[in-house]
Amino acid sequence: MKNKLGLTEMQKLIKEGSLTSYEVAKDCVDEIERLNPKINAYLTLNSKVLDEARQKDKSKDKSGKFYGIPFAIKDNFLIKGIRTTASSKVLDDYIPQYTSTVVSRLQEAGALVLGKTNMDAWAHGSSTERSDYGPTKNPWNFDHVPGGSSGGSAAAVIADMCVTSIGSETAGSVRGPAAWCGCVGLKPTYGRVSRYGVVAMGSSLDSPGPITKTVEDAAKILEVIAGQDPNDATTSPRPVEKYTDYLSKGVKGLKIGIAKEYLLPEMDKKVIDLIKDAAKVLENLGAKVDYVSTMDPKHAISVYTVIQRSEVSSNLARYDGIRYGRSREFFGKEAKRRIMLGTFSLSAGYSDKYYKKAQKIRTLYIEDFNKIFSKYDLLLGPTLPGPALKLGESDNDPMFGELADVLAEPSSISGLPGISVPCGFVNGLPIGLDIFGPQFSEGIIISAASAFEKSTDWHEAKPKL
Repeated sequence: MKNKLGLTEMQKLIKEGSLTSYEVAKDCVDEIERLNPKINAYLTLNSKVLDEARQKDKSKDKSGKFYGIPFAIKDNFLIKGIRTTASSKVLDDYIPQYTSTVVSRLQEAGALVLGKTNMDAWAHGSSTERSDYGPTKNPWNFDHVPGGSSGGSAAAVIADMCVTSIGSETAGSVRGPAAWCGCVGLKPTYGRVSRYGVVAMGSSLDSPGPITKTVEDAAKILEVIAGQDPNDATTSPRPVEKYTDYLSKGVKGLKIGIAKEYLLPEMDKKVIDLIKDAAKVLENLGAKVDYVSTMDPKHAISVYTVIQRSEVSSNLARYDGIRYGRSREFFGKEAKRRIMLGTFSLSAGYSDKYYKKAQKIRTLYIEDFNKIFSKYDLLLGPTLPGPALKLGESDNDPMFGELADVLAEPSSISGLPGISVPCGFVNGLPIGLDIFGPQFSEGIIISAASAFEKSTDWHEAKPKL
């Protein structure tokens, strides 16, 4: 089936005329019809996608970088004319009047939108069980979660219900689902990719990024979606690098640190062994690898919780049932909890005690990383502490998301880029290797991830569906 091809191979075949956009889109739609009732990765399909694919095939100009290639888009990215809910019943019938910058840039490059993927409501979660439209299942084992909040995007990629997808990360929401579903998730530097038209969660943290089958596919997408946006004042004016140039640079001469504190004492030894094995692969490829001491990632749980909840309470205040969307009675329990905690953290008499203190500790993390990256090019560790949990396993733990994302939170609150690549299996479920570096080091991260991917075959594993 054509939909099993990666983005890079598909680009080549469509450009040379040996594959049509309609064939690819039809295969994806057929697979969605077959598997989505079991997996629940998609919430809304683009009913015009096959007609749009036919139109692409008729065009003589196929110059767009992603011409005729179908993408899955997380349901917090606005697309004009296509329902966008952020997986919340508050926005059950919301049809946006404009399109997010990320999707606009993909469409300008010729991409098609297959549909909108499931997520934790408002991106509040790390399992995609907090969706108001039911949980997404992990394609490797339907009894397990895919990770979150971009779980639908990751599940769609590994199940070949799309060629590639877009997610967003506040702390672990791109890398986490990629790790638990066995695909690649690239979280850019904060401000490298525009947030315009993305339903806001944590405004000082949110980072759109690709979830793909290969590192090369992620690099190609980042080249298109990165860059300054006049509609988003937080985007960086720095020129966008040609990230695909880094795919063949390798790791020879790079200094890479294994973050000692990220190998948690309660972590499954099999996960730790996989990370050590991955470090040996990079060392054998010419990198200098050492163990490095960092600030304890567990402190970031409190920092992230206070900052994110505070920003959530501000961002969700606009959903009052008057300007758009339904009334607040449609908010789920998780959204209500976060609004209350965030409002408390920002209230008079408590903002100094909580919010401002969290920002000070955030600065300590930034300074600690700056010190480490003055000596090392990259750090690595597990993306998540273990394999995917079973459905319902976290139901009674209101802090599950923060605990699950403990290893992603330090880099996220520091605005750093990172990439998760498959590095093995534990109990039949995928494990991800997180490679991260200083701000705007996406190129070096891609070079290391690509070198690792080319030297292993974990990314080729697929669930039997």
